[in-house]
Amino acid sequence: MRNELTQSDIEKMEQEIEYRKLVVRKEALEAVKEARAHGDLSENFEYHAAKKEKNRNESRIRYLERMIKTAVVVSDQSAEDEVGMNKMVEVYFEEDDITETYKIVTTIRSDALKGLISTESPLGKALMGHRVGDRVQVEVNPGVSYFVTIKKIEEANESESDPIRKF
Repeated sequence: MRNELTQSDIEKMEQEIEYRKLVVRKEALEAVKEARAHGDLSENFEYHAAKKEKNRNESRIRYLERMIKTAVVVSDQSAEDEVGMNKMVEVYFEEDDITETYKIVTTIRSDALKGLISTESPLGKALMGHRVGDRVQVEVNPGVSYFVTIKKIEEANESESDPIRKF
């Protein structure tokens, strides 16, 4: 399955790639060079740590480039009164008698502990396109589901509190 990304996600990833290539790569190469100058490489912990950090950076660059290359760009546009990408949604869970607020995001930005749910999650998928007052059935597995009611929908501010997750 290809990753669904918004244009904003792709721009953030491209910025990270540029930063890693121009700043982090340069620092990592300098650290390796400096550690190598300390002598015997077989027992030089600084050298091995510097090489590991350099490789981690290169790996992250390749990962981001592959994500962009294979991504399906999805729109983050939706009607003002319906659940869509980057919207804050207040949801009432009938069985638990609680109300929670979530932001609908792409998979790469999802983090349930921070209230960021993916459009591919059962709840996110079920909420998409619905409006305030709608009672929505969320199917977890065949035969297992629950109902929620949408209480409020509002435009979410794009913030630094939910950047693309760093691996």
